[in-house]
Amino acid sequence: DALASAQREAQSSFGDPACLIEKFIQNPRHIEMQVMGDAHGNVIHLFERVCSMQRRHQKVVEEAPSPFVDDALRQRMGDAAVAAAKACNYRGAGTVEFIVEQRETGMSFYFMEMNTRLQVEHPVSEAITGVDLVEWQLLVAAGQKLPKTQNELSINGHAIEARICAENPDNNFLPATGTLFTYQKPEHSTFTINKNGNDVRIDDGVREGDVISPFYDSMIAKLIVHAPTREQALARLDRALAQTRIV
Repeated sequence: DALASAQREAQSSFGDPACLIEKFIQNPRHIEMQVMGDAHGNVIHLFERVCSMQRRHQKVVEEAPSPFVDDALRQRMGDAAVAAAKACNYRGAGTVEFIVEQRETGMSFYFMEMNTRLQVEHPVSEAITGVDLVEWQLLVAAGQKLPKTQNELSINGHAIEARICAENPDNNFLPATGTLFTYQKPEHSTFTINKNGNDVRIDDGVREGDVISPFYDSMIAKLIVHAPTREQALARLDRALAQTRIV
């Protein structure tokens, strides 16, 4: 009945009763695969990130690897992502995004889109693989082959990224503007994951005294942590955020 009603409305409004029926995903998770291709036909994936924690359809917290993905599903999703990239002779860094549905019979995944660029959350993939994705982009752009094969990549520990945004929690987290009077950061490294024990990284684009304008995205920094386990990474993130002061 609903389809027939929609067809009548389509016919009267557009002169065409054609309708597109989409699958309704009841328990969705947003899980994506980082891929990289070169000019020599090589394409690899650097495992998955889960980005399900969102506000107004904008990602807030991202982590790698996903606690919801087992080795078998990781293999299937990785194969699908690599196949998609190879199908269009993709070169450089990209992300193949999937909607994953958790059902009693298991996990199913569906292609959503591909982002043909390096994404905000790429540091968590760098943290668990030890790969500098920006460096790899430059090597690929210079015509070189990817430095590693799929079999040479592995997952080391767990990484989580929190986007730090200039928003007002008392006003439904709407973007906030004004002078950044206080901007104190926890002990951290910049751009690289320090293997000497300080696994807290901050990528930011602001300094104390800067003015947060309404002309850009409200995100002003990214705080990334890496630890041997997810529980340790969560504790490290909690501590680092508690040491962050922004006014």
